[in-house]
Amino acid sequence: MKPSSANILTAIVLIVMSAWGYFGSETPSVTALIPAFFGIVFLALSGPFRKENKVVAHIIVVLTLLVFISLFKPLSGVLSRNDTLGIVRVGAMLVVSLIALVIYIKSFIAARKAKA
Repeated sequence: MKPSSANILTAIVLIVMSAWGYFGSETPSVTALIPAFFGIVFLALSGPFRKENKVVAHIIVVLTLLVFISLFKPLSGVLSRNDTLGIVRVGAMLVVSLIALVIYIKSFIAARKAKA
């Protein structure tokens, strides 16, 4: 998978899963929409990322890492509540973010090898 495709997939998953968490909750909290805001930023940056803008690529990688790390707090919350759908939502966002990070890092390594 190309890094730009991984970025778009990550953005869509973040938006859909966090919207599902917000609108599907009995007591919706605006914090459930934080991943959606990151997803919107990823979609907004997808054009320059596709054109291999290095600064944008690094910004996306750092933001994806931030999202990945930040999702462990909600994961502990849904695990403590035994919220199966919440575990699925947060787990999907974690897995997609991790896969995207791996794809980005492999892309950076390949670009470095091609340059040398």
